[in-house]
Amino acid sequence: MKVAPSDRKAARRLDSFRRFLTHVSAYILPDIGFVLWDGSTVPADLAPDALALVIADEGAVAAMIRRPSVDIFLDLWVTSRFDLRNGSFFDLAARRPKARTRTLMQSLDKRLALATAAKFLFVPRGGPWPLEAVRSDKAGTDGSEATNKKNVHYHYDLSNRFYELFLDPEMVYSCAYFKDWNNDLAAAQTDKLDMICRKLRLQPGERLLDIGCGWGALVCHAARQYGVLAHGVTLAEEQFAYAREKVARLGLEDKVTLELRDYALVEGSFDKIASIGMFEHVGEANHPAYFQAINRLLKPGGLYLHHAITLRAKGYERFRRGRRRDRAAAAAIGRYIFPGGELDHLGMSIANLELHGFEVHDVEAWREHYARTTRLWHDRLSANRAAAEREVGSEKTRLWIAYLAVVSMAFARGSTEIFQTLTSSRVRGPSGMPPTRADLYR
Repeated sequence: MKVAPSDRKAARRLDSFRRFLTHVSAYILPDIGFVLWDGSTVPADLAPDALALVIADEGAVAAMIRRPSVDIFLDLWVTSRFDLRNGSFFDLAARRPKARTRTLMQSLDKRLALATAAKFLFVPRGGPWPLEAVRSDKAGTDGSEATNKKNVHYHYDLSNRFYELFLDPEMVYSCAYFKDWNNDLAAAQTDKLDMICRKLRLQPGERLLDIGCGWGALVCHAARQYGVLAHGVTLAEEQFAYAREKVARLGLEDKVTLELRDYALVEGSFDKIASIGMFEHVGEANHPAYFQAINRLLKPGGLYLHHAITLRAKGYERFRRGRRRDRAAAAAIGRYIFPGGELDHLGMSIANLELHGFEVHDVEAWREHYARTTRLWHDRLSANRAAAEREVGSEKTRLWIAYLAVVSMAFARGSTEIFQTLTSSRVRGPSGMPPTRADLYR
């Protein structure tokens, strides 16, 4: 049987790529195997239960060679053209060499790498490329209600059922608080809600505002356990519908009110305000307007709890200077997960709070708590992958599993942080705060 020239070229490309991966496996990634599109493996005797990167077609290799980027990798990942066998991103990270990237690259046979790459330069990249449509729709952070609603809708209105697959029973979508690292997610989220209420020193009859109230967990907990009159605002329509149903189901209509409204348009005066995991959506240019709105809504001497993800100050400055790797990762999260999201650093948060009329009383780091939270979310979503795919599709499910893994590892490493900062609207004289924190840790 005569073999077509195109088939012979494809076979030579495959053989060349296999030789290159054999070199990589021997000198750079000895603990990670590869499965190629013809079913062959590197190393050739790769055990069936070994952790391996699966490459579905040569077009995936060609696409990465021509444009190596986070965007291209994610498109290939969500369409399963790149996949992992016998493991997760956590397993992949655990097998990475401990040496610095620069040191590893010195071990690379540059001539072999270039010769292999040359063979794939004109190979069609294939498809599909579903994330390209997302990349072409750039969401801004101008602070307008319309833009805020669009950004919130993209992330939070996926499907309530989808979030139920990995959140706790109360649907708390922010960092849990682990009194013991072995506590399950439900216990840790209940402890978090209680810690927020204790930090705010909630008293029966007080008015509490929850900015970005999500599915209503905090407003319902505060009303039931602390007797406050709670008001929650959100721009996510599915969250709003869920929270309204929850309030009615619990018989809390006389204690809890909800609004589908932008925080900047909220009216009224409140004794206490909580912002739990919402500030990341505001955008740096809109920080002054945000803190002015909080100050306007908070009674003199009232308490405000600011719970937000941050970068380390050094990482923030590196990002501002335009370090390519940092910007690429942040831009990908902004495009595909949190459009419009931006992070500050702790020093900036505190400076803004003080500039806008707040007195800072307490700052608590929850970084390791969020590493644990997002790891549990990842594991729960992975365990419920089939149901998630039925709900939002395989591409979105694979994207979120990757996102939760990367976020958990970022918090575990310390490149990303999270703090709860308790403040009050500044007044002359005594703040009214207790002399110690003993009441928080009962």
